Amino acid sequence: MASFPVTHFPPPAPSLPTSATFAGQSKLAKLPIPPLEDTCNRYLRALSALQDPHEHAQTAEAVEDFLKNDGPKIQAKLIEWAKDKPSYIEDFWYESYLSHSDPVVLALNPFFVLENDPNPGAQLPRASTLIVSSLGFIHDLRAGILEPDSLRGKPLDMDQYTRLFGTARIPTQRGCKMKTSIDSRHVVVLRRGQFYWFDCLDEDNRPLLTEREVLRNLQAIVGDADKTDRMEVARNAVGVLSTENRKIWSHLRSTLAQDKSNESCLEIIDNALFVVCLDDDPTIGDHKSLADLCSNFLCGTYNLYKGVQIGTCTNRWYDKLQIIVCADGSAGINFEHTGVDGHTVLRFAADVYTEGLMLLARSINPSAPTLFHAPLSPYSKSYKPPKNTPKSINGNTNGHKPNTSINGTPLHEKIDTTPKKLEWKLTPEVRVGIRFAETRLSDLICQNDCQALEFKGYGKNFITSHGFSPDAFVQMAFQAAWFGLYGRTECTYEPAMTKAFLHGRTEAIRTVQPESVEYTKVFYSEATAMQKVKALRKACERHVNLTRECSQGLGQDRHLYALYCLFQRLVSGELNPGPDDPAPYAAAPQALPRIFTDPGWELLSTSIISTSNCGNPALRLFGFGPVAADGYGLGYIIKEDGISVCASSKHLQTRRFLDVLEGYLNEVKAVMVGVYRAANQRPEPWVDHAGVLRDSKTGRRIGSVNVNGGGYKSDSGSEEEEVAIRKAGYSFFDSGDVELLGRRKRTPYENIGKVIPLAEY
Repeated sequence: MASFPVTHFPPPAPSLPTSATFAGQSKLAKLPIPPLEDTCNRYLRALSALQDPHEHAQTAEAVEDFLKNDGPKIQAKLIEWAKDKPSYIEDFWYESYLSHSDPVVLALNPFFVLENDPNPGAQLPRASTLIVSSLGFIHDLRAGILEPDSLRGKPLDMDQYTRLFGTARIPTQRGCKMKTSIDSRHVVVLRRGQFYWFDCLDEDNRPLLTEREVLRNLQAIVGDADKTDRMEVARNAVGVLSTENRKIWSHLRSTLAQDKSNESCLEIIDNALFVVCLDDDPTIGDHKSLADLCSNFLCGTYNLYKGVQIGTCTNRWYDKLQIIVCADGSAGINFEHTGVDGHTVLRFAADVYTEGLMLLARSINPSAPTLFHAPLSPYSKSYKPPKNTPKSINGNTNGHKPNTSINGTPLHEKIDTTPKKLEWKLTPEVRVGIRFAETRLSDLICQNDCQALEFKGYGKNFITSHGFSPDAFVQMAFQAAWFGLYGRTECTYEPAMTKAFLHGRTEAIRTVQPESVEYTKVFYSEATAMQKVKALRKACERHVNLTRECSQGLGQDRHLYALYCLFQRLVSGELNPGPDDPAPYAAAPQALPRIFTDPGWELLSTSIISTSNCGNPALRLFGFGPVAADGYGLGYIIKEDGISVCASSKHLQTRRFLDVLEGYLNEVKAVMVGVYRAANQRPEPWVDHAGVLRDSKTGRRIGSVNVNGGGYKSDSGSEEEEVAIRKAGYSFFDSGDVELLGRRKRTPYENIGKVIPLAEY
């Protein structure tokens, strides 16, 4: 893919040297630029499992030619170019996202589905809690008191948080640009395609509204929006334009902005902290299928009535962070991916979910703690001065006159937090654009299938008890399921977080390795259970080592991509294109180094199976659209006793793939348990020719024996000790051992008290 300069790169993170949140930034090392030869060796190894011998030999020749000729020169240019950059890959990374011209829905934006709160079924209370909790997160972030991310005691980069709120992706004719408003203080609410907004933070980022007041605002918004007939929603749903091809959206946006009122509306949306989507489709929620729930958060629902689209797909704005709340209270997040990765949004989602639980506890016990430290603004209508404020005899605080203003604004002049509706002036051209944007979006939804599996057979606990890495285990499951369904192996992608480095994002783990290919073949062969487990362990160990290398910035994808992009810039004659520089022509294929025209480059760059692990107790499901037209997007969460997988594809057997995956997970468990039992089984004692019961392992006499069925006692110890020995091979896999369970000592209080019968289920 050619690399083009985007209209505008994201602004740098604000400098907060004294803030606790960003204190670790100065301690972070830069992402290393690996030695060129090491990267090329990793590249060849990643392709060795995907190519036949002839293809691999051709790729090896291209790599050797690159190492002898162009490679060292471009490597030297990259090292020199990156000296004054926070990260050698950052500019090229943003280019890859912002030069994307296709619709972002189903292609770039991932989603999270949160676990239900303790009071399910109430949409507006859930939305109010999420908004108030989010405001607390924003306050602590901007105040610099948000606990910084860390991993095993080492700080992680916090730069992405500066682009999580108040950020918008804005289309232009030459790509997209990112715009971040660092002082945004309002939220936008969408209901039935209608836009509303209200202020919710003061100048010091303190909340202006209590949870009850936010609820009142939302009730007013819903009351007004629901006056719009369902049949009229799609005709005026400006938000659907954000699902269009970026050039088409850019033209229509410019047409909209020709009217000053529309321009102000767009500015309010762009600068909002985030967008809240209140869906009114009662068919989405826990009482419907998981597939419908996932589709709603990924792309909205498709629902025609008399030929008119009345689904939730028209109630979105995909160029910003969105908090989506269904009619039944199910909630989740859909986020614009350019400036933030899943790990960052996951932290936000988990903290907001946790704060919601703590706010519920506080409503019962006012002294209960909360996660954030956001005091109610003195400009709030509900603000009351602390009761314990010390006063002098004359009633003034600390003997001084009480504050009557802050930053020159009188306290009695409360900030207006009344919700306001954005009124659009739509020209015939824009109305036509909305119409066809909706039909194209509807086509996209129909072309894509999103399914979910909540596997409850086992999870992290079972996997780790057998000595496997949970993530590696699930990655092998994906490869085995694909092989079981299609009989072949395809290029698979998993991101490894590199936030241990300054401005770190991700490195690509190419999970298809010779060891994993060997395992899938062994698993579906007539090999013994022991051979299958041995092959699985070898494949998982390789994946763990590969993940560790990639997390240290020692992969091949990002380095080679940076070299590729830099070569394009060298050809264009502009190493550091400015925001208004014209886009250069892509280098002609014959001018590119052979490594980038070799079929292996495209093979490794096309992720047929794109996967991502984003686990947290606050999440129920996580997913994204397929990267390749003939592949799957697999978002998964490994829980203590279960595995959740959301799969999406275009015109493939998505449900069947998950069924095969579920069958594999059950089958591999049976194989592992069988191997475990065989290794830990204690053979039965035997009776010799003299009628003496002997231990089958040592041959020693066990004790006095009644071979007709009487009990026996070990020569070496008590009955309790013998039971303890037998329990050495016991685990939760064979808890049906009734004889063993029946030998436990009885409690001396067992017969005291009246037995209360349990209710039948």
